[in-house]
Amino acid sequence: MAQAMRIMKDLTDTPQSQSVTSTAPSSPRMPPQRQNSGSQTPRVRPHATTLNIPGMTRSRVSPDGRIPQRDVAAKLVIVMVGLPARGKSYITKKLQRYLSWQQHDSRIFNVGNRRRHAAGIKVSAKAKLAPEPDFLDPPVRAAKILLNGFPAPTEELSSATSEPTALTLDSPGLEQDTDQSAKFFDPKNAKASALRDQVAMETLDELLDYLLNQGGAVGILDATNSTLERRQHIVERIREREPKLGILFIESICRDQHLLEANMRLKLSGPDYRDKDPLKSLEDFKARVAAYASAYVPLGDYEEDHDLQYIQMVDVGRKLVQHRLKGFLSGGISTYLSSFNLAPRQIWITRHGQSVDNELGKLGGNSPLTERGHCYGLALYRFITQKRKEWLMEQKSKMAQATFPPQPGDNTPPYPDMNRDLDEKNFCVWTSMLQRSVETAEYFDADDDYDVKNWEMLNELNSGQFEGMTYQEIARKYPEEFHRRSQDKLNYIYPGVGGEGYLQVISRLRDMVREIERITDHVLIIGHRSVCRVLMAYFMDLTREDITDMDVPLGMLYSIEPKPYGIAFHAYKYDEARSWFEELPNYKPQKATRGSV
Repeated sequence: MAQAMRIMKDLTDTPQSQSVTSTAPSSPRMPPQRQNSGSQTPRVRPHATTLNIPGMTRSRVSPDGRIPQRDVAAKLVIVMVGLPARGKSYITKKLQRYLSWQQHDSRIFNVGNRRRHAAGIKVSAKAKLAPEPDFLDPPVRAAKILLNGFPAPTEELSSATSEPTALTLDSPGLEQDTDQSAKFFDPKNAKASALRDQVAMETLDELLDYLLNQGGAVGILDATNSTLERRQHIVERIREREPKLGILFIESICRDQHLLEANMRLKLSGPDYRDKDPLKSLEDFKARVAAYASAYVPLGDYEEDHDLQYIQMVDVGRKLVQHRLKGFLSGGISTYLSSFNLAPRQIWITRHGQSVDNELGKLGGNSPLTERGHCYGLALYRFITQKRKEWLMEQKSKMAQATFPPQPGDNTPPYPDMNRDLDEKNFCVWTSMLQRSVETAEYFDADDDYDVKNWEMLNELNSGQFEGMTYQEIARKYPEEFHRRSQDKLNYIYPGVGGEGYLQVISRLRDMVREIERITDHVLIIGHRSVCRVLMAYFMDLTREDITDMDVPLGMLYSIEPKPYGIAFHAYKYDEARSWFEELPNYKPQKATRGSV
């Protein structure tokens, strides 16, 4: 027994509890001193790669988690490459929208806009499709938004910003410096080529000013950049201004004829051909593409020999080729680009039905639905089922009527993937793991024609030690915390175990957004207020100031339909008396009332 006790004592005693003769020197410990343990001469290494997730990568030197504000090597220049009608602008706008939603300060710099301004091209203020912005300096809106089927209102061009001359394809006597037809893009046209190069370098300089002097993190140069000489000049100019800046080339290659047709159709509705004869415009545009193609050099040997990172996208994300991607941001961009698809589909977003805690005005919790909440779930199921049938009929009708080249007045480009069987689409219903969200989907779950899944990442923002309290209670018991949150809701984190803030919700929804972009099926998300705000901010390209204040009340249902040129947006309000939803024409998100739950 005594021996067993000694063995047990030996096993349980920690080294600190046993008496050990100290071998520490008697002299006091010296503080660390700066040194180079590698060699006697300073070593030059490539810059250390750092994580860069705004709000999440907080540290002692970066308390707000915005590393590029303090480290120029974390900034990135994205250079687009590709022939016209290859989807470059579509890619850049979606990419900028995603980066901005992730809270990276990003901006698009479009060379074509400056080229048109330099040549004196006047663009109609009433665009049929995807109008480019009237101002020259981006940020460009990430998507053209149709509100309830009609273009969102835009301000008319003022006389101060209107340009002096208009492009015509019918007048052969144009001056060389204003002619923007196909011969302007002929590599043999020395004068036009010099103008294009000058405009490209001026645009690049403004991009670099944005990154180096205005606090930007990512600048996107949207242009063809299809010649080796142009790309060499771009790299040289960037290295001259700041050698530490990261450079990422993204090339868009299209081999699918349906996709090329859709892209060309969009171009014919763009600022160079808007309101022109479709057949003449198509002929001129094909000549322009041929002019670019005669000097086109794809990404490859030059970039690889100079250790430059690049991504080649084939058919807008169906295939990706990567070379030497460096850093967290470039890897994340590649993953996002691989999620692209152009399939017709609908994305629906709503909050759960009324819960017991909603009635009491309490935050968080996991309470069940009230009877009114269950009735909302039934109305939602019936309405979505009806809209699903209407959408299918509408798409089949559009597919039967599509023509190419487009006819005058035809302003709806076909989906490149429209030829696939629309009847085979699944309809996914995604809820959180919380009871009020799961119960709202109970009627969908009972219908085998819907695929229902519950996701923890869709859970409501966790309010930590304030879970189950009302805003009035928080203001009364914790006035300092209440004030801190009201001053900066985006960066605020609720105190206590599990407490989150909006930046944490954005971070955990990053993969959810990629999955929504990837799938070709319809999806209905039954979420919570903070989750719906964050998802709506991504699809609607809201500013960071708008994310935390967007009004997403119970009973609102939003429909987002991705298009080759942007999104179509519809909003519906629940009519409890009729147990149905009514569309709200020209609906625009508004700020929420203080204290609403």
